[in-house]
Amino acid sequence: MQTLKEELHDVQTHGAAAGDVMDIVTGLVPPDPLYDVRHAREKVAVAMQKSYDVFFDASARGLALRERLLVALYACSLSESSALSAHYRQALHAQGVEQAVLAAIETDALASLNDTRLTVILGFARKLIVKPVEGDAEEIKRLRDAGVATPDIVTLAQLIAFLSYQIRVAAGLLAMKELASK
Repeated sequence: MQTLKEELHDVQTHGAAAGDVMDIVTGLVPPDPLYDVRHAREKVAVAMQKSYDVFFDASARGLALRERLLVALYACSLSESSALSAHYRQALHAQGVEQAVLAAIETDALASLNDTRLTVILGFARKLIVKPVEGDAEEIKRLRDAGVATPDIVTLAQLIAFLSYQIRVAAGLLAMKELASK
């Protein structure tokens, strides 16, 4: 079983999937000057996309792709990132996730979910996004008690950190795009 670091190295070595999610979500295309700003340090844009590719690789072991995408949707909903929420909602529709589950996540109604493991995973995501100081040993114990293995807990925390970064980059780019249109 590969670690996240090894998987990221493999993606960097063998290339990422086509399409840059951040460009797609923010609507950036050449010759838009903001596109050029974002790609001025191409290695940063490429690294962000490759990180996305690793976290949302359908063949990755550990947390199921469905769980990773639901965490992403929840993080974006909690952070009020409508552009990224739409992206992850579309990916979850493609996975066949039920509308009731999506609605529960988007309205922060986790108590209505019929999946203890998912509820605990999303509760951990909420802690790290809303009140990170509460993401303590007790939260880790809850994850373990729900059947989440230690390597998957590490991956989950890394995923949430990535999503926080992705959400902020999207917010910044969209704000700059709005200012440029005035």
